[in-house]
Amino acid sequence: MESILVGKAITTADGAQVHLLPRYGNRHGLVAGATGTGKTVTLMTLAEGFSRIGVPVFLADVKGDVSGLAMPGTLNDKLQQRIEQIGVDGYTPEGSPTIFWDLYGKLGHPVRTTVSEMGPTLLARILELNDTQAGVLDIVFKLADDRGLLLLDLADLRALLNLVVEERKTVSTEYGLVSPQSVGAIQRALLRLDQEGGDRFFGEPALELADLMRTTTNGRGVVGILAADQLILKPRLYSSFLLWLLSELFENLPEVGDLDKPKLVFIFDEAHLLFDDAPGSLQQRIEQVVRLIRSKGVGVYFCSQFPDDVPSNILGQLGNRVQHALRAFTPRDQKAVKTAAETFVSNPNLDVVQTLSKLGTGEALVSTLQDKGVPMPVEHTLVAPPRCRMGSITEAERAQVRAGSPVGAKYDTAVNRESAAELLAKRAEAATAQAGAPAAKGAKDAAQNEEGGMGQAVNEWLFGTKRRQGVVQAAGKQAARTITNRIVRGILGGILK
Repeated sequence: MESILVGKAITTADGAQVHLLPRYGNRHGLVAGATGTGKTVTLMTLAEGFSRIGVPVFLADVKGDVSGLAMPGTLNDKLQQRIEQIGVDGYTPEGSPTIFWDLYGKLGHPVRTTVSEMGPTLLARILELNDTQAGVLDIVFKLADDRGLLLLDLADLRALLNLVVEERKTVSTEYGLVSPQSVGAIQRALLRLDQEGGDRFFGEPALELADLMRTTTNGRGVVGILAADQLILKPRLYSSFLLWLLSELFENLPEVGDLDKPKLVFIFDEAHLLFDDAPGSLQQRIEQVVRLIRSKGVGVYFCSQFPDDVPSNILGQLGNRVQHALRAFTPRDQKAVKTAAETFVSNPNLDVVQTLSKLGTGEALVSTLQDKGVPMPVEHTLVAPPRCRMGSITEAERAQVRAGSPVGAKYDTAVNRESAAELLAKRAEAATAQAGAPAAKGAKDAAQNEEGGMGQAVNEWLFGTKRRQGVVQAAGKQAARTITNRIVRGILGGILK
């Protein structure tokens, strides 16, 4: 299988080309170097190289210039000289098949996931919750599972939080203590996320991993580019999203072992953001994913300024290294130079520490895995240029690429199906209606009683009350008896005379 040309070694007299072997592409890698030393172009060269051999790629476009992968480059004298110097065969400018993605849905197709799929751990990190508040969030997720309530978007999460407050005594007894203060802090964090536009990330249709692992009919791997120029301003949201995506790949892809080439290459730019302020448990999770995802056929490539931005236990898992220049101006820089030098397989013809601070733009120290997975001695390398445009594209060109996208109809329109918020709202309406029914019946009875009372009053006015009617009747009977007795006594008296 065709290998990926990284560049040409200029350490040795023969000037051999340096390649990355596809069968070791899933052994992960690192691209590091100071700002302006050529990291982005190297990333484009690698992404394009993987695409050409049929491997899908997903990477973040932090500065907006990675979008040039979608368009063919332009030859000039300087570029032609570099091509001839490296000895690139069959170089013709061309773009790669590309799909643009954007959490905010502006510069690409919306990327969504559900609250349930994100899970409480990563969501707590995005919301910057403390341990107590994160514990409450765990309870909310457990309550939703136990009651069969779908958590799809942030409205569902808010509805569950309100339910927890309403049933606080019961929830605290069954699941653990829940305080209104903790719930209020979570609600405020959700409000901040809303204001930053993060609410658009949660909902449906959720991203399907198969759409990140597409190939074209002619066998090219599709390059997925995440617009991150605005997202990078929210470091926790950016890093948590990419970590979620990496975790989804790890949990859902089957074991495949070592393949001839990776099933997907995942490039994590500004990698230090992934580890900044990450608790130990989360770093353990990252280490586990990076170590084991290789067997799922996924290669992970971190990009950062300094190699020690990546923790040493993860750095040791990265077999393919491209180190651009490091300027040893500060003690931090000097330490980074020393760290970088120690991570390479030594080359007797090369002083790594001296070379690192003298590398020009487009030059790098490179070491890749060769036969049997053994890393090659580090080489001072002139990096090969990509065939695509080395710069950003226009809005019209981006719109053209989006118009021809195979997934636009699937993701561009949001779907809001019935979930926790809707179900709880219906239950509340039903409860209100049920509570209102007896009240309405009572009002009707009162009206009837009032109506009956008026009729009875009229009857009493005309004919008197039953008590008075009884008195009258009794008086009448007594009068009749008196008259009768008198008549009888008169008759008897006349007879006796």
